[in-house]
Amino acid sequence: MTISSTQRPLDLVVLKTFVGVVDKGSFTRAAEQLHLAQSTVSAHLNRLEATLGCQLLQRGQKTAVPTPAGERLLIHARQMLRQNALAWQDVQEQRLAGVVRLGIPDDYVFYLPEALSAFEARFPGVVLEVRCGLSVELVQEVSSGALDLAITTRQPNSPGGEVLCREPMVWAGASGYDTHHRSPLPLAVSREGVCIFRERAIAALDAAGIAWRIAYASPSLSGLSAAVRAGLAVTVLTPSMLGPELRLLGRDEGLPELPFSEVTLHRSPGRPSESTQQLALQLQAYIRERQGARASSQ
Repeated sequence: MTISSTQRPLDLVVLKTFVGVVDKGSFTRAAEQLHLAQSTVSAHLNRLEATLGCQLLQRGQKTAVPTPAGERLLIHARQMLRQNALAWQDVQEQRLAGVVRLGIPDDYVFYLPEALSAFEARFPGVVLEVRCGLSVELVQEVSSGALDLAITTRQPNSPGGEVLCREPMVWAGASGYDTHHRSPLPLAVSREGVCIFRERAIAALDAAGIAWRIAYASPSLSGLSAAVRAGLAVTVLTPSMLGPELRLLGRDEGLPELPFSEVTLHRSPGRPSESTQQLALQLQAYIRERQGARASSQ
């Protein structure tokens, strides 16, 4: 290994662009997130590679995948951006600290971590503690003060909370299986009394005169999805929860239409900390922005 005699300082703006490209998986999505022209994003990456004298992203990939050198740089880039945020907030006397306890359903694990990662990058002095659970249980924990915030699916027996968005409920089955043609229709759902998806699915089937049976019960979306992917049952979820190997089912497959669900934000009683307020604001903005992007793409 030859040690270079010149070590040039790395530009934090360019490093932020590099991290954005890797996190978003593409130049286009990174440009949208960073509010930059795509040509500027490309120029930043070219400048960074020229500065370091090595290739940072693999060529010919559909998504932005770092090279081994890029992976090493990514670790340092995140640390440098985090330290930059801490320095700025300390000097400006705007540094947030403390612990924020957030509850989210297992169903939302697919997309909320991106928002939480952005929050930690913006407020690195705040410690996040995230607990996954059923919406009904999370609302109870917020009410008791065991959690500061909870993002939940509104349940009939858990009213309240601020509605952040409405999402359609949809039927889902496995690609390559005709499970939806079986009678009685096998369902993969959560346990009774704690899940609005189960209640709405059964109500819709009963109204349509379609026989059904509970084939698989699990409190987690990963468990339900595994049963559906294996062709054991169909389930009800929202489009944002639709994972690989699952496909939407509907009237063409003989299944009834389903109502919308509501995603709500619950806050614990009492005066929230500034860190809690900032997390709530970021989650509100993220979910609404995501909802708007989905609506514009339809």
